[in-house]
Parts: sequence; structure tokens; C-alpha cells
Amino acid sequence: MTAGNRVGFGISAASMTATWIWAASLYASATSGYTYGVSGPIHYGLWGALMILFIYPFGRRIRSIAPNAHTLAEILQARHGRSSQLILAGSNVLGSLLSLTSNFIAGGALISMLSPLSFSAGILMIGTGVLLYTLWSGVRASILTDFIQVCAMLGAVVIIVPAVFFAAGGPEIFVTGAVHLTPEQQSFFSSDAFFNQGAPYIAAVLAYAIGNQTIAQRLFAVREDKIKQTFITATVGYGTTVIGVGILGVLALYLGVEPLDGDTNNLIPQLATMYLGPLLLCVFFVMIIGSLASTADSDLAAMSSIVMTDIYGRNIAKNGEANPRLMLLIGRMTMIAATLIALYFASSKFNILELLVLVGAIWGALVFPVIASFYWERVTNRAFTVSVLAALMVFFPVRFGWIALEGGVALVTDIVSVIGVGVIAGLMIFGFLGRRAGIAAGFIASVGVLPFGIGFLHTYPILTASLLAYAVSMLLCVALSWRASERFDFAQISEKTGSFDEATPAT
Repeated sequence: MTAGNRVGFGISAASMTATWIWAASLYASATSGYTYGVSGPIHYGLWGALMILFIYPFGRRIRSIAPNAHTLAEILQARHGRSSQLILAGSNVLGSLLSLTSNFIAGGALISMLSPLSFSAGILMIGTGVLLYTLWSGVRASILTDFIQVCAMLGAVVIIVPAVFFAAGGPEIFVTGAVHLTPEQQSFFSSDAFFNQGAPYIAAVLAYAIGNQTIAQRLFAVREDKIKQTFITATVGYGTTVIGVGILGVLALYLGVEPLDGDTNNLIPQLATMYLGPLLLCVFFVMIIGSLASTADSDLAAMSSIVMTDIYGRNIAKNGEANPRLMLLIGRMTMIAATLIALYFASSKFNILELLVLVGAIWGALVFPVIASFYWERVTNRAFTVSVLAALMVFFPVRFGWIALEGGVALVTDIVSVIGVGVIAGLMIFGFLGRRAGIAAGFIASVGVLPFGIGFLHTYPILTASLLAYAVSMLLCVALSWRASERFDFAQISEKTGSFDEATPAT
């Protein structure tokens, strides 16, 4: 589950980078470039990279209070109890299962496009291959293969993007193809790109970073003295790779390429088949397969750890009586079951969009309560649970348009959304500079956004829904915890999250 907490810097940094880069992120970066122009890949890759960096201070805090933990949900059980634990564990299982399905679909589509094999054969090959090596030793196998995969991805980006650029015409395409771009798409400071891509992505990726077990698992695996170097290196590696691949979408826009079947996810394979020879097509194939395999094996390792720890180890087995050998069997059976379910969803072309939105909403609603629980001794289980559920109840009607954002409703959502901006800014600064700086940053951000946010933010429902989730969860968590009489002793977390396989000394 944690590779012994002793993984070194180089392999950990490569694994963190590879896990954060998945097939969908490469396709989405190119889609952003094709949709929003030159600033699109920057708004996708830069903010995603910075979120890795912003996880670092929280990760350092988590390791300090729970050095032997296996999952974030396990820490929440020690901090609050079963309800908080199962909310986070359940959202992670669902999120990892859907991520696994998405990666299988991407791999199957690529194999069917570039080979005589069918889509079904492609997903079966990807699923079987990833499952077999991950079964070997869980997160350790995932981390070791991640190192190879990230080297392949970085090397491929260095080769593929320039090859497509010069094969398509080189610098001349920026002159001849400018007619295909709007003024917004030609601007590095496009407001359209920021409010439709950048701002929602800042909120989404921060939620993903705090709530996702695949990243937390690498935090628990790396040597504690190498956490800082690992996160900084992964920040640079992710940003370079994803922004680089996103440039392909910008090139497609300048070239006037129409996505096959109207699906922008086909842009990268289209450009590859149009401008690359057989050898470079193989390099491109390795890049995409590496990106999806690195995340798929992380999802399998994460789900197995959650089931081993949060379902069996901390809830089914009696306290202190979990059987490590049975845990290993349960973990491996979880991987097999998850692979079969993901293959079924992928082969059935199961529509996972709404479920992905559900998982994203849960993580967004969890961010403030989770972070506060690691620092503030007053946060109670009631405050945690109520704030998360209330934030979800606000998120869904706005996100799916069940409530018209007009008149008084629009005014209220804009005001609360402004608070949400402050919450995100405050959390980012708090991790590095402490409570006072975080509160000050949140206040300044809210005041700065207030003049133009009122009457404006509700015109972007996706962004508004995310900001509401942050704001509502923060307001209720603080309100319900402020007058709490109990004071939690964080030393208890280390005692309650010890290893399952420590030998009991003889008496």
C-alpha cells in the first residue's frame, strides 16, 4: 500500500508526474488549445502543474501527523469517525473506477485507430497488461513502471511536437493560418480562455489534488525528507509535458483541421497520422499508452488500498486483529474486480460524464473540511459531514441548471461565489505562509473580485457551481466548529493509523 514509505526522490518524482498525466489530460490540453487558442494549453497545463506544488505543504503536514497511514480516509476515521472516512473512501473508489474506465477507452480507441485490432481487443490488451504487473506488488509496481513511462512520455513530447510542427509547415503556419483564429484565440490574455478553462480548472484540480488517493499514495510512499524535491520536480515535469502536447491543438487550429466525427479527442491521433511516419507513429503510440497506463495502475493500487484499509482493516476486522495475508488477498481481488468492471463500462460505451461530475463535486465540497481537519482541533465530525452534504446540495442544482440563475438567486450565488474565490486563494497561501496570511489572502481576493463578480460570475454556471461548493462547505464547517467545546489531540492520529503488519511483542 505504501512501498514501505522509503521510495527515493527520482522514482517518486517520476511517479508523481506520470500519475498526474493521464491520457485524458493530454487530449484535454489539445482540446483546450484548439478551442481557446494560444492561451488554452497554458490555462490547462500551468494551473494543473501549480496544483501539484500547492499540495506539498499539506502533504508535509499529513505525513507529520500520520507517518504510517495508508489512505487519507484512514486519517479521517482517526480524526472524526466512520461517516467522514466512508464519504472520502467512497468518492475515491468511484473516481478511480471512472478514471480507469476512461483510460481503457482512450487506449482501446488508439489501438483500433492505429492497428488492425478492434476497440474491444484494444481495451482487453490494455486492461490485462496493466492488471498483471500491478498485481505483483501494488503501488511499488506502479511506481517502478511510472519511472519508465514518464521517461517515454517526456522523450516522446520532445520528439513528437517539433516533428508535427515542422512537417505541417513550420513557423509559416502562424502567418497563413491566422485567419482561422478569432482575436480571443490569438491572445495570451484571453478572458474567454480564463473563465471557461483556467478558473474552473483551478478549482477542480485543487479538489482533485486534496481528495484523490492516487496522489496521496505517493505522498505516503516517498521518503519524508524527499517530499519537497519530489513535488517541485513533478510540478515542472507535468507542466512541460501537458503544455507541450497542448500545442498540437493550437497547431490544429491554425491548420484549420476539422476533428474527426466532430470529436476533439481525435485531434492528436489525427495530427499524428497526417504528419508522422511509421517510426514516429510508434513513438507517439508509446507516449499515449504510457500516459494511460501510468494512471490506470495508480487507480488499481489506490482502490486496493482503500478496500484493504478503510473497508476491511478499519471497519470489518476487529481493532488490532486485521490479517495482513487476508488484506493482500482482498487487495488483489479488488484489482481484478475493478478491472472487469472498468472493461465492462468501456466496452459498453458507458456514459460516465455525469458520474465524473458527481465525483468532482464531492471532492470540491471536501477540500476545506479535509484541510481544516488536519490543522484545526475544533473541527467536529458533525461539522465535517453537514458541511460536505450541504455543499453538494447546493452544487447540483446550479451545475445541472435545475435552478435558473436570475434575479435574486443570481445575486446570492454571485455573492457566495465571491467568497468561494477567497476560500481557494486562502487555502493556497495558507499552506505555505500560515493561518494569518491565508485569511488575509482570502479576504483580499474576495474584495478584489467583488466589484466585477457581482452580476457576472453566474454567467459561468460550471465555475459558479464549483465556487459555491467551496464557499458553502467552508462557511458551515467554520460555523459549526467555532463554538465546539472539544479539542482534538492530533497525536492520537499517529497512534490510530499504525501499520497492520507490525509484530506484537511477546510478554
